[in-house]
Order: sequence, then C-alpha cells, then structure tokens
Amino acid sequence: MMVSDVMTRNPLYVHPDLTLPDARNMMKKEKVKRLLVLDGHNKMVGIITERDIVNAAPSSATTLSVYEVTQLLDKITVGEVMTKEVITVGEDEVVEEAARIMVDNDISALPVMRGAVPVGIVSDGDIFRFFITIFGARQPGVRLSMLVPERKGELHALAEAITEKGGNVTALVVCEGCDVTNKSCMVKVTDIDRETLLEVVKPLAIEIVDIR
Repeated sequence: MMVSDVMTRNPLYVHPDLTLPDARNMMKKEKVKRLLVLDGHNKMVGIITERDIVNAAPSSATTLSVYEVTQLLDKITVGEVMTKEVITVGEDEVVEEAARIMVDNDISALPVMRGAVPVGIVSDGDIFRFFITIFGARQPGVRLSMLVPERKGELHALAEAITEKGGNVTALVVCEGCDVTNKSCMVKVTDIDRETLLEVVKPLAIEIVDIR
C-alpha cells in the first residue's frame, strides 16, 4: 500500500507571518497537531507543531503576568519557531518506508509531496489506522498466532488447508520469528471455529503461540 492510500489529503496550512496564538487556535478548531507553512507562492517553507508552540511560550516559572505573556506571544510569528528543514515523503512511497522514516527521525508526521507541491500529510495516527486494517482488528473471526518453518510454500500450504476446511482468511501477517529457521505468523479466519482452526494448523506449525 502506498502513502497516498493512507495520508490525509488537502493538509491545512498557514503562512509564516501568522502569530502563534492564531496558529494554536486554528489547531484547536480543526483538531490537528501540526500545520504546514507555505509562502506567498504556495511553496512549503516549514511545518509547525503543538510542541513548537509550547516550547516558544514562557515556562510556568516566569514572573511575567498573563497579560505580558499574551502580549509576548502575540509578537511571535509562525516563521520564527517553525521547523524549516522538513523531512518529506513522496506520494508513491510505500507505507512501511514512511513509518521507518518517522521512527528513525523521531517525528510524528511527514508532509506528502507531488514533486514540489504538498498534497497530503501522513501521521503516526494514519499508520496506526493502517496497522488496524492489515491485522483485521475490526473484523470478526478467530485470530491465531504461531511459528512456522522458514521455507518455501509454507504460507500456501497454510491458506490451502484452511480453505479446504471451509475457512476464509481475512488477514495474514508474517514477520521475523525467534531465529532464521522460522517465521512468526498471524492469521485471522472466519467461517470455521477455534477447534477446527487449531486442528488444521497444528501439523503445519512449530508452535501455537496464541489463539482467541
């Protein structure tokens, strides 16, 4: 699946001369945690987040009055505190690569570009929703986790055995196992019960880890 399939389209944006209180109010109104920053030619020049605004405000230990703090913030613009070196991703990039970039750079979102034009934003929330989808978390069925041998044809044999018993595989996720000889496999199945699924997969599994 591509980033364009999970991103939020038409991301909200502001201009660098907007004040921080106005940016904060916009985030609250639109229920977002970040805004793209575009210049007068609609070129992206930065990104501002809730954290940027909080960091720009005086600490709770300040001796300034509320009125003075408000006056101070009113003079600070988005352009002064935004992140200017923005890490981006192309709309045709795969979702897992976007997730890797976010993790490796300790960031929670990536503007999505079509050439030099921002067309969306992909956030950790979008990745979580994608995670829910591939694991079939909102779908009914029996969920089984197991270790299977690391060899060709194992997944085919598993799916075929389940199908022969009348089951329908709604989700299948494979990742690294305990060592190079095996893989960890999660399968979610409808149209057969727990006991039948166990009977089907036991001959193919090294170990049944969980079933629910």
